[in-house]
Order: sequence, then C-alpha cells, then structure tokens
Amino acid sequence: MPHRRLDLSGSTHALLDAVVAISSDLDLHSVLLRIVESAAELTGAQYAALGVIGRDGDLSDFVTTGLDDAEREAIGAPPHGRGILRLLVDHPEPLRLQDLSAHPASYGFPAHHPPMRTFLGVPVRVRGAVFGNLYLTQKSPVEGVAEPEPGFTDEDVALVEALASAAGFVIGNARAYGLSERRREWLEAAAVLGEHLQPPVDRGDTLVRVAEATRTVGRARAAAVLRLPTGPQAPTIVALACHEAQREAFTDLLEAALPLVAGHVDAVEGPLPEPVDLEVEGQAVVLVPVRTHLTSPVALAVVTDLAHGPQDVEERELLVSFADQAALSLDRAQALAERAQMAVVSDRERIARDLHDVVIQRLFATGLQLQGVGMLTTDREVAARVDRAVDDLDATIRDIRGTIFALRHRSVATLRDELDELVGDAAPLLGFTPLLRTEGPVDTAVPARVREHLLPVLREALSNIARHAEAGAAWVTLGVDDGEVTLRVEDDGRGLPVERVESGLRNAAHRAEGLGGSLELAPREPRGTVLVWRARAGS
Repeated sequence: MPHRRLDLSGSTHALLDAVVAISSDLDLHSVLLRIVESAAELTGAQYAALGVIGRDGDLSDFVTTGLDDAEREAIGAPPHGRGILRLLVDHPEPLRLQDLSAHPASYGFPAHHPPMRTFLGVPVRVRGAVFGNLYLTQKSPVEGVAEPEPGFTDEDVALVEALASAAGFVIGNARAYGLSERRREWLEAAAVLGEHLQPPVDRGDTLVRVAEATRTVGRARAAAVLRLPTGPQAPTIVALACHEAQREAFTDLLEAALPLVAGHVDAVEGPLPEPVDLEVEGQAVVLVPVRTHLTSPVALAVVTDLAHGPQDVEERELLVSFADQAALSLDRAQALAERAQMAVVSDRERIARDLHDVVIQRLFATGLQLQGVGMLTTDREVAARVDRAVDDLDATIRDIRGTIFALRHRSVATLRDELDELVGDAAPLLGFTPLLRTEGPVDTAVPARVREHLLPVLREALSNIARHAEAGAAWVTLGVDDGEVTLRVEDDGRGLPVERVESGLRNAAHRAEGLGGSLELAPREPRGTVLVWRARAGS
C-alpha cells in the first residue's frame, strides 16, 4: 500500500518544527531559550519569556527573547514574580489579555522597560508539577491585515499550550541529563578524594582537598571544613578553599558564622543530623555535616550568593552524598593511620620485651661475672676498674628500663602531639607549616589547667597570622622553665597594623592573667610580629 503524504497546515508545520528545535539540545538553559524563541516564532510575539518557579514560590530564573543586552542592562534585575506574573504562578491556567495595564493585578513596569500591552501566559508542567510559565507579549500584526493592535488568538493559545506540553517532556529529559551529569561530577570528585587518601596521609592536605572539591564541583564562591565542638570549645576553620584574593574576606565571613554554627550544634546536643541554612552578611552558608565515626566531628560550609545556593532538592542531596563519601574516606584514612600506629605500638612492645628479656638479662649476667672476677683478683686497681664497669652496667640497665617504660607508655597523647596536630591544621590556611619547637619537659610539667588555655591561645595566634600577617613563615616555641610556661609565636609578616580589633588578643590576655601570667605583643626584627604568652605552671 503506497505511503500517503499528509497535508499539514502552516501552523502545524511550525509547531512540529518548534518541537524538533526544542528537542535538539540537552543543556537545560539552552532548552529553555529554544522554547522561548519557538513560542515567539509560533505566535508572532515580539517579546517572550519563561519564568522558572523556585523552591520558595518566586521566579528563580527568567529566560527572555526580544531584548538585546543593552535593554536588559537598562531594565535591571529580572522579575521575581509580582503582578500578572504572580497571578500565573498562583493560578497556573492560560491567561490572555488585550491590555496588561487594565488588569487589576497589574503591577507596572520598571524604568526603561519597553511598552507591552497584549499578553498571553501559559503554564509549563513537568511530570504534572508546574515548572514555570511562558509569557508572550506584543503580538506582531499580520501582513496585509489592518488591525491597529492585534491580540493573541485562540489558535495562538492552542499552539502555545501544545508547545508547553511538549516542552514539559523536553525539560524533564534535560533535567534528568543535567542531574546525571552533576551526579557524575560529584562521584568523580569523591573517587579522586578516595584515591588521594592512600598512606601516608597528610591530614591537613586531605581537608584542603575536600574543601576545594566542594567549592569546584558545587560551583560555590567558597567552601570550608569546620571542626565542630565536642565540649566547651568553639567551632574552628581547619581548611578553606576560595580565590586567593578573597581569602581574608571569606575567613572573616566564616568566623562571623561560627557563633551561629555553635548555636545549632548546641541545640541538637550532638552531631548535626541534617544540613543547616545560614545567612551571614548577605551570603548564603549551607552547613553540611560530615558524618565521620573515627575522627573528630567536622562539617562542610558552602558559601554562595543568596539567590544561587544549592536550593534544588537533587543538588542538595548530591552535596550531602559527597559529604558522606568524604566521611567514609576520612574514616578509612583514620583507620589506616590507627593501624599503622598499632603496628608501631606492637613493634615498640616487642622491642621493650626483647630489651627486658634478653638485653637486660645478659647485662645483668655480665655484671655478676665481673663481680666474680673482682673478688678473685688481689690487684686493687683491677678491682676498682671492675667495680666501675659493674656500676656502668647498672647505670645502663637503669637507662634501658627507662626506655622500656617510655616504649610501653607512649600510646597516650602528649601535649607535643596536640601541638603538632594544631600546627598541622593551621598549615592549609597559612600556606605553609610553622616550625614547632619545645624546650623542657612540656609533656609532664604543663598542668591540665594551663594546657586547656594554651591550645586556644596558639590557635588564635595562628589564625591572626593567617588573616592579617601575609607571612611566609612562622615559628612556635613552647618552653617550661622554673615553674613558668612560655609560648612564643613569631612570624615574618607585615607587622602590627595601626588599627586592629583585639578581641581575640584580649581573650588570650585574660587567660594569661587568670593563670598568673601575661601577654606581650611586639614587633620582630627585621619584620613581623612576636607574641609571648606566659602562665605559671603551678597555677
């Protein structure tokens, strides 16, 4: 049976061409622009737009055609959904007007907006839910027809409704494709992070990589890893990813957010169960918990413009999923580190056992033999030398026993360990690792009361260097002498500013005074600053 060619009307041909046009791309923004252009071409409208309804019910995106760049710039910010636009959002049904300004819901136009009278609005649905609305204005007159200001016809309404119906499927496909691409980007970032976390693991570098991946893949202005408090301590910034020129600004912004973070942590009295939205100095900060089990609790802080945060449910779920993947990677790295530490502890125990069971026993037996030789000789000089050798052996045995004790009791975290960790956490923010040196028995001579104030003071000092000093190196020295603990922090930065806010330094001074000590801040030669914090070890 021969194929019969259907004779289609011009409007049907135009509609089919429009459907083909909007189906030829998978990028969501390109699809929306093609839909707007096709709707304008189908109806002969001079201006067309598609307003996307956001999670808050306002228009989150507004794609237009018919306006050039100069006209868009003169009009200003796109509409958020008032007047007739709001009417269509609240009542998603086709709306046709001969004169926009005559409708009771008309809100008016901003300055420099081109005149618009005739109007046609049609909702666009994706899988039954309203995605947005098509807006068409200023229908062009039909050639050869003398009509002063033609309005949209019933045929225009039918064509645009048919286009909107087809557009719903195309938008759904484009969104699904975009979501799959976003999922691929997040999974790839998580895989790269997992590959990086191979022993030996640099914990500071790892947290920087987590923050950088979050900022890049999340298309954020900045991203940071925050250590959450587990007691009276305040949250702290341990890694920050942003453009280098904006580092100081984002550091200040996040420090302003820390009290809000602490409030949310205190409210739940435990790990954050879900993401938290904060508004700080006109910026949106999304706090996403990183649910680790083996490491101290941390969270991702993602900084965006208020209008461009991760509002979509799918995008937020991808961010949460990445945080969970990062938590697994951090736990795995911690487990590897603990396994390596257990191997070291096992080796230390074996060495201690061998020293006790073999070396000491042999030295002791040798000492007994020498004592026997000393009793047999009648030469006093030989006897004296034998006695000295036996004494040396006794001293050696005592030293070895001290070594055995140290080997078997090294598993307890020391103050030096905590200082190492704190300095390592500050390295990503500083851009370098400060040189740490201890003088005297800091692990045993610094009491717990001084220790709990010492670490926050050092953290504040390093934070000040990162924010203000523009330093290339820093030195941290902790010493204990004659009952006094002295913390000295130096940098080679730009020195003390003329005007500075000293709230952190005031807190450090109060801590020192409460422990019978003092705080001194002075210039360093040839450049930089020296902070000296003192406290009485017996306080």
